[in-house]
This record gives sequence, structure tokens and C-alpha cells, in this order.
Amino acid sequence: MAQIIINNSKVVSGRNISITNGKITVDGKRIDIEENDKVINILVQGDVESIDVDACERIDIKGNSKTVRTTSGNVYCYDVQGDVTTTSGDIDCDNVAGSAKTVSGDVVANRINGSVNTVSGDIHNK
Repeated sequence: MAQIIINNSKVVSGRNISITNGKITVDGKRIDIEENDKVINILVQGDVESIDVDACERIDIKGNSKTVRTTSGNVYCYDVQGDVTTTSGDIDCDNVAGSAKTVSGDVVANRINGSVNTVSGDIHNK
């Protein structure tokens, strides 16, 4: 089970992370953060099943994930066994078994087995 650190202070364990309208849940349990925390940063140490986030500043995964999706936020990870999708943000991963897609951001990876799409960014190999 991965250790999940939210805004450099809140530490929980889990395998599935979701943020919707600023409400954070890990494995279905609500995680409260300071109300004045307008920016959300997530650091995951270990492997997770899924990350599904509507908005955050940054997601760092020091491990592997099956899927990662964010509407707004940069994604940095080791390997993703499925797809990585963000509407507004960069994707920087070692390897992606599925596809990598961002509308507004760069995509950087060693290898992506599926398709790679960005509307207003660049695509680079590591």
C-alpha cells in the first residue's frame, strides 16, 4: 500500500486517490485538509491502482500506477500500466503501457506503447 502525502503534511495510506471539487478521498474515505489550502499537491510513495483528480497543482508518483487522470495538474511518475490523461498539465513518466494525452501541456517519456496526443505542447523522449 502506498504512502500518500498531501500538501507536505497530511499522510495516509491507500491505493486509489480521488479529488472532486476539492474533496479528497483515498480508498473511499474522505481526507480533510486545511480549509485555507487552495493548492493541492500530492506525493505518492509506492504503487497505486488509480488516481482521478479534477484539479491539483502537481501529482508526483514515486512508484507505478495503473491509471492516472487529471483535469488540471501536472503528472510526474515512474511507470503507468494504463493511460495517463490530463486536460491542462504536463505528463512526465518513465514508461506508459497505454496512451498519454494532454490538451495543454508537454509529454515526456522513455516509452509509450499507445498513442501520444497534445494540442498545444511538445512531445519528447527522455
